[in-house]
Amino acid sequence: MARDLFDKFDHVKRRYELANEILGYDLANICFNGPEEELRQTRVTQPALYVHSVIVGELLAEQGIMPSCAAGHSLGEYSALACAGAFNFETGLRLVKVRAQAMQEAGEIRPGTMAAIVGIDNDKVEQICREAASVGIAVPANYNSPGQLVISGEIPAVEKAMELCKVAGAKLVRKLVVSGAFHSPLMSSAAERLGAALSEAAIQEPRVPVMSNATGRPHASPPEIKQALADQLLSPVRWTACLESLSCSRPRALVRIRAGQCARWIAEAHYQWSVCANSWRGN
Repeated sequence: MARDLFDKFDHVKRRYELANEILGYDLANICFNGPEEELRQTRVTQPALYVHSVIVGELLAEQGIMPSCAAGHSLGEYSALACAGAFNFETGLRLVKVRAQAMQEAGEIRPGTMAAIVGIDNDKVEQICREAASVGIAVPANYNSPGQLVISGEIPAVEKAMELCKVAGAKLVRKLVVSGAFHSPLMSSAAERLGAALSEAAIQEPRVPVMSNATGRPHASPPEIKQALADQLLSPVRWTACLESLSCSRPRALVRIRAGQCARWIAEAHYQWSVCANSWRGN
């Protein structure tokens, strides 16, 4: 993960050296050599994704390729904001460090899981989550595209919702390999810790519109950015709405930055990019 960039660009080496100092461990070594089990821990996965994707954005900028608008899925929202100048690399990584550690610990305190649901209407999945609430918390976590949604919550409730989705005719129901029930009320302790860190962070208005996961609309003032990033841990990622908002900006090209092998589970379940991109082009 990112080894090719590290070997080719001195700028990338300096970024990883700085990341190692901020994080307090050798991120580069984990990204390049593993073990994969450690890289999959969200306390490491999130900084790894952030560092790699921001580096790619910086390398594009050096070639004169600058965004006219941006969006990022879940953790990717931090990369999008960094590339849009809302905060610098270091500020973003310190926030991601807090976010990652807090989410890891929240998942240990209140164990949960997530599952991808494909092939039934989103409103039907929402109804099923309400039915599964009889045994615990189950909520929509990622609105990735029409007919592709991820749910999150307590294990018994998510498993019940999975069975109900199968009965309802879902084409795919798959539990995800995650360390917590992200974007659900089970992340409340993490949202509090992240909110405290955000309140002290130096954040400015982005140079270009950046879509908020929490609302699907462009971020506004710095205080609203801070609130939206804290809310993001508890609310669903409205990715379809983010892409619809991007389409209103009429960009000439759509560039997707996907950071390495540890993003594989995102590619499998958190994105239905081709469907969304085709919809965007059609509009």
